Amino acid sequence: MSKFVKILFIVIVTLSSCKKTQEVIYDFSQIVENDTLRVITLNTSTSYFIYRDQEMGYHYEMIKSFADEHGLETKIMVAQNPSMLISMLQDNMGDVIAYSVPIENVLKDSVLYCGLSEISHQVLVQRSERSDTILKDVTELIGKDIHVLRDSKFEQRMSNLNQELGGGLELEYADKDTVVVEDLIRMVSGGEIKYTVADEHIARLNHTYFRNINIDLQVSFDQRTSWAVRKDTPILADSLNAWFSRTNRAPHYLRLTKRYFEEAKGFHTDNQSTFVTMLAPGQISPWDNYFKQYGKQFGVDWRLLASVSYNESTFDPDAQSWAGAGGLMGLMPATAATMGVTGNDIFVPETNIRIGTEYLKKLIDMFSSVEDETERIKMALASYNGGIGHVSDARALAEKYQANKNVWEGNVEKYIELKRLEQYYKDPVCRAGYFRGDETVNYVRDVMSRWQGYKEKVK
Repeated sequence: MSKFVKILFIVIVTLSSCKKTQEVIYDFSQIVENDTLRVITLNTSTSYFIYRDQEMGYHYEMIKSFADEHGLETKIMVAQNPSMLISMLQDNMGDVIAYSVPIENVLKDSVLYCGLSEISHQVLVQRSERSDTILKDVTELIGKDIHVLRDSKFEQRMSNLNQELGGGLELEYADKDTVVVEDLIRMVSGGEIKYTVADEHIARLNHTYFRNINIDLQVSFDQRTSWAVRKDTPILADSLNAWFSRTNRAPHYLRLTKRYFEEAKGFHTDNQSTFVTMLAPGQISPWDNYFKQYGKQFGVDWRLLASVSYNESTFDPDAQSWAGAGGLMGLMPATAATMGVTGNDIFVPETNIRIGTEYLKKLIDMFSSVEDETERIKMALASYNGGIGHVSDARALAEKYQANKNVWEGNVEKYIELKRLEQYYKDPVCRAGYFRGDETVNYVRDVMSRWQGYKEKVK
């Protein structure tokens, strides 16, 4: 081979190599060109979940805010467990991990930590009612029973703390397959157990449900966490960092943080007693005429509509829930939009009752295969509150485990509650993922009970 030919060969190989290198680059410019940001996350109460058939979650709403700012669609890729987050990212199954990944030196050669960054720690969860003594120092835990999940980081931390204190902690263990941290927090709130341990952000979120718990005592060292992208997407990392440096001081971020970690979960209304104290005999609410009108039009007992409305808003037309559902019938904006109602029209009493009734009737009709009318209504109410996807999952689980998918109490109800456990919400028959089902169980019970009371009171 002549010297010229050798040089030409080297040039061709080099150019070919450069071309191939250029072809495999997939950074923020390519993401923008494809109009889609692939987001890897976990199905949990803080990161991503479906509620009332709407995608929600603190991390989900944060990354969606970034995507919306750049005109991108978000494609959610749910990892099976925390250890799979990094492997899915490295296998190019997504562009960004929108979840609190612990910052570790061992990963700094393969990922770039960027975007939402936080410092968290583990806290003691204890009840804080008037008769309770609040522990304010870890040394006061000596001699106390502390319930933790077996084989968890909480067990490891409490074991280490026990050694640091020279012994004396009484650890009680719960099985991870049948109990989650949020179950233990609920048990503390209900007085069933005295103490448990949780990550601060989980404890803060649960404090919005259980106002009688105290989560002030830190029991571990601080841990830095962050979102992450691949090492070969530095422009995406820079874009996320620039976005977060602006966002973490913006009103939207503060509202979102407050929504998930500070506001009590329920409707916000200053008029909870105003509408039920000045009623004529035989009157349920000031809106009875609308309940009767649209109940008759759509074939739904008007007293059932009144019961739904009381549970959703205590008859306050301006009420709004932490999740964004609004008006007398507690309608999600996206649901209202599919029925032609947008903006502030959702708070117009007659409009809200009309579309709420129509929506409930559609849900009842979706369960036409359920022969018993009362059971159809219970399934519809559960769907109205939690979303039809979760009810469909629970019915599929009931059928799989040989329960009655057409009966609510003790059957579908049971599996709605079990959808908080991984072995159930990750079952192949499920499509809607994690769900905190106790609210829905209580909702169906309360609406049905109040409806019965209204039927006895008003004919």
